[in-house]
Amino acid sequence: KEIYRVLKPDGHFSISDVVLTGELPAIIQSAAEMYAGCVAGALKKDDYLTIIKKAGFPAVSIVREKPITIPDTMLSQYLSARGLITFKNSGPLIISITVYAEKPE
Repeated sequence: KEIYRVLKPDGHFSISDVVLTGELPAIIQSAAEMYAGCVAGALKKDDYLTIIKKAGFPAVSIVREKPITIPDTMLSQYLSARGLITFKNSGPLIISITVYAEKPE
């Protein structure tokens, strides 16, 4: 909402952020290290884009999307061997996106 407020009509913004495509295991959601790394507090991708649209930006586009891989050594501090396999097989759960949107005239 603040970006929309300060932009002039026909202005635009581009921002990169970490989002999720699914649910993180509870143990990862509560890990301070994962929160500091912007993973545990990340929103779901669809929710993130909906927030931007609800702020007044009608056309929102993703100009870049890249999976983020957390090293097994870090994940194994929180997940069992079986949990690690399940997590890794869930697909690109954590992604970095760059979003572009324009404020209408």
